[in-house]
Formats: sequence, structure tokens, C-alpha cells
Amino acid sequence: MSSLHTDHEPKPRLTAEEIAQQKQLKRITAGIVIGAIVLLASLGAAIYFLLQPATPTDKIRDVFIIVVALESLIIGVALIVLVVQLASLINLIQNEVRPILKATNETVNTLRGTAEFLGENVVEPVIKLNGYLAGLYRMLELMGIKKK
Repeated sequence: MSSLHTDHEPKPRLTAEEIAQQKQLKRITAGIVIGAIVLLASLGAAIYFLLQPATPTDKIRDVFIIVVALESLIIGVALIVLVVQLASLINLIQNEVRPILKATNETVNTLRGTAEFLGENVVEPVIKLNGYLAGLYRMLELMGIKKK
């Protein structure tokens, strides 16, 4: 006996633009990783050759100065990426989230007004009518016209 119902929902299909964006993001990430590996390999080779016995210590100092400069460069690039991402987040909040929140607030206010209207014009009269009918029913029971 096979079950037609499945517990998982089908995956949403990606548009061609989203697929292209994902491929571009993968290429950029691969480029950054490859660049970091090449940078580390060249840095390792430079340190290895400068640590040979004939190498004076002033060259090692120069290597460490270069390493610190490269570190500063990498940190600067990371900060630039962080600022760009922060600007993108601020743009998203201002242009996407804020209108959604405004629309949601308007919907809640409309629902609040609808609930008040229904309470005043539908629920209260029905409750009063039920109260009057219950009183009439009880009065008929006491007068003996209606059996319990």
C-alpha cells in the first residue's frame, strides 16, 4: 500500500537569475580562496628562503614588516566588504522591511476596527437577544406554560 501524502514539501524552483547569481557567488568565493592559498604559499616560500643560514636578521625583519602590511591590506579589504554589506542591509531595511511593517500595521488597525464594529453591531445584539429569550423561557417555565 503506497502513501500519496508526503511529509516534505517540494523544493521551490530557482529562477535563471538566481541560478546565475549563485554561480557568480561561487566563482567569487573560489577566487578568494585560491588567492588566499597562493598568498599563503608565496609567503611560506619567502619565509623559507629568508630563513636560510646565510640570511641576515634584517631581512627577516623586513619580511615581518611585509607580512604586517599584507595583513593590514587584507583587513582593509574586509572592512570595505563589511561596509558594503552594511549599506546593503540598511537599504534592505529601508526599502523592503519598512513598507512591509507599515502594511502590516495598517492591516492590524483595519482588523481592530472590524472586530470593534462586529462586537458593537453583531455580538452585543445577539447576546442581548439570547438574554431576553432565556428570560422569556424561564418566565414561561415559572408560569407553567412551558415544561422544564
